[in-house]
Amino acid sequence: MAFSQSEVVVFFRLALLAFLLADSAPRATARSPADMLMRERHGRWMTRHGRTYTDAAEKERRFATFKANVEFIEMFNAGGHKYWLGANQFADLTNEEFRAMIDGLRSSDSRAVGSKSNGFRYEHVTAVPASLDWRTKGAVTPVKDQGSCGCCWAFSAVAAVEGITKIRTGKLISLSEQELVDCDTEGEDQGCDGGYMDDAFEFIVKNGGLTTEANYPYQGTNGTCDAKMAARSRAAATITGYEDVPVNSEAALLKAVTQQPVSVAVDGGSIGFQLYAGGVLTGGCGTELDHAVLAIGYGTDGGDGTKYWLIKNSWGEMWGEKGYMRMERDVEAKEGLCGIAMMASYPNA
Repeated sequence: MAFSQSEVVVFFRLALLAFLLADSAPRATARSPADMLMRERHGRWMTRHGRTYTDAAEKERRFATFKANVEFIEMFNAGGHKYWLGANQFADLTNEEFRAMIDGLRSSDSRAVGSKSNGFRYEHVTAVPASLDWRTKGAVTPVKDQGSCGCCWAFSAVAAVEGITKIRTGKLISLSEQELVDCDTEGEDQGCDGGYMDDAFEFIVKNGGLTTEANYPYQGTNGTCDAKMAARSRAAATITGYEDVPVNSEAALLKAVTQQPVSVAVDGGSIGFQLYAGGVLTGGCGTELDHAVLAIGYGTDGGDGTKYWLIKNSWGEMWGEKGYMRMERDVEAKEGLCGIAMMASYPNA
């Protein structure tokens, strides 16, 4: 049985309300064994994820949310879906809170008119293997974690540049997201307040390249551009431009991904995204693009033959399949699942 986003929200709110009403009973009433076990579970979860709260009241509120999420996870996982959920680092957030936190993608009027893109060089690609994983070709750096900074756009763009740099030079180099956060601030891109991959590519071209992660390490906050730090090893990665994948075409996106990792935008605010733990994500999300990730391959699930996209995220290795996700491919909607085919682009070497 599949759950719509509205059904999920209704369930969560009812579960939270039930908890709050139960918790408002006289304190003389002993907590049930189930409640004690859930509180112990929450404590272990807090330790694992390094979570602390300002006071007892906040802890109680967060526990209520955690409990509602865990109950939903257990109910969902018993439903025979193609993917499953887990109590990851976002398990003490309501879905509304989560969606507000990950909203780091901005759209751009320039995308609509294609004023900066230079065509689609992979239009005539015909050699499309049955499956592909750019990790096996050494073109993907380890999973990173953007933390609470809304700069998914920078992580997506940097990962795409890391990929094409490996393909072009044979060297896999971890590049600096923080340079984009601090220095690329004149247009749509506004550090932790959101940005846009095409504008990041444009900045890298005008900037003469991007420095390494080691030279300009990630801080997870907006900072002042350090030109001297950014200048170190800037030649480590340069690009000549970028191209947009034709909109609303999973077939075109597939051609591009056969050639290099591709930056894509998705609607990442669903409960399925928030608590995703593994399997092939199917349904449950819309097309309100709010998150940027990297398409690094595709394949077919050996269990039931479901086609999927292989996605690298920037939420650390405790999320999903060690930081990665599989999303259903070739769905009926032209936009692709979660809008994955709506705003894809890649840098040119």
